[in-house]
Amino acid sequence: MVFIPPRNVSHSHGRVLGSNLAPVSLPQVSGESQLTVPFNKVLTTNLELEYIREAMTSGRTSGDGQFTKLCKAWLEEQTGCESALITHSCTAALEMAAILADVKPGDEVIMPSYTFVSTANAFVLRGAVPVFIDIRPDTFNLDESKIVDAITAKTKAIAPVHYAGVSCEMDAIQAIAHDHNLLIIEDAAQAISTQYKGRPVGGMGHMSALSFHETKNIVSGEGGALLINDPQLLERAEIIREKGTNRSKFFRGEVDKYTWVDVGSSYLPSDIIAAFLWAQLEQSDYILQRRLEVWNYYHEKFVDLETLGLVRRPMIPAHCQHNGHIYSLLVKDLATRTALMADLKSKGIQSTFHYVPLHSSPAGLKYGRTVDSLDVTNRVSECLIRLPLGSGMTHLEADYVSNAVIEFMTKHS
Repeated sequence: MVFIPPRNVSHSHGRVLGSNLAPVSLPQVSGESQLTVPFNKVLTTNLELEYIREAMTSGRTSGDGQFTKLCKAWLEEQTGCESALITHSCTAALEMAAILADVKPGDEVIMPSYTFVSTANAFVLRGAVPVFIDIRPDTFNLDESKIVDAITAKTKAIAPVHYAGVSCEMDAIQAIAHDHNLLIIEDAAQAISTQYKGRPVGGMGHMSALSFHETKNIVSGEGGALLINDPQLLERAEIIREKGTNRSKFFRGEVDKYTWVDVGSSYLPSDIIAAFLWAQLEQSDYILQRRLEVWNYYHEKFVDLETLGLVRRPMIPAHCQHNGHIYSLLVKDLATRTALMADLKSKGIQSTFHYVPLHSSPAGLKYGRTVDSLDVTNRVSECLIRLPLGSGMTHLEADYVSNAVIEFMTKHS
């Protein structure tokens, strides 16, 4: 992790507004001819340990303590959702969503194949069938034009995944869901602080799941949240998160004892985890700004490679505000990607590819159904390379990585 002194910190747990932050530039560091650049470099402030200590001395370290409540309020303010329920992972949030959607054996849920396994697992655990469709060639998001052909009498929901912090085309998805009476469950694991046509991502589906895993923009080691946008789901969501009990009502004094009333599990994180998360949320504008600095630096550096037709840079629609979660390049074929990754590794640079498509995985073949050929998914899976990116990266590291890519690609063109 990289320690960066925070700016404009309120020790009374107040909100830090983006308008208070001065423009930042990537810091310079001294280095040698070869660096070691990890794939992810988390930025932390000096408040994580302070808040964890505060949680520990409060006498209340289990779920829904003071820091959990602060995180909940922040997310509700930022996304406009009806309720934000902090969970111990995004996977847990998706599993809660599947229960709330009343998914039953044989139901179908439409989703991209190019996603993390949790998107599908959450529904397979309820006995549902993930229906895999292709992704768009520009944003690598679920291709909304493929949804209607995938709908059957068994379809229960659509699960759009906002890849790399870039929103899916939610107007079209919402229209289809409305016409076919389907639920929308947004997998917004990578999409905190992003927007679609001025609307917060995570606030457009019936439910949305966020991630605070250490690889994400805002982190708590492990962690997540379920955003509820449909008021009719609020009471049951609270019950499912509390092991299927009405325990939350008991603590609010609404019942004189709590008992088991529904299915559920233990989806609450410790308030110690929430304390770490709150320190990150308090400084989210600064953390995001730093990450976008690195993303934009890469983007400018690779203009010439794209002009020469050697790579394709990320494509961000004008109506989408992204968060710089991933910087990827699309190269011409698998052999080029393999050679490029090996070259970067020899220079101390950790790069990676991304998902192995779910539709061709052993479990995907067993539990899922595929619509059409998924040609874009297969090509992106073979040709996409992800470069090191994190809010804690330095100017020297970003320059070292980009120069190494440029040198390899121009030599092997």
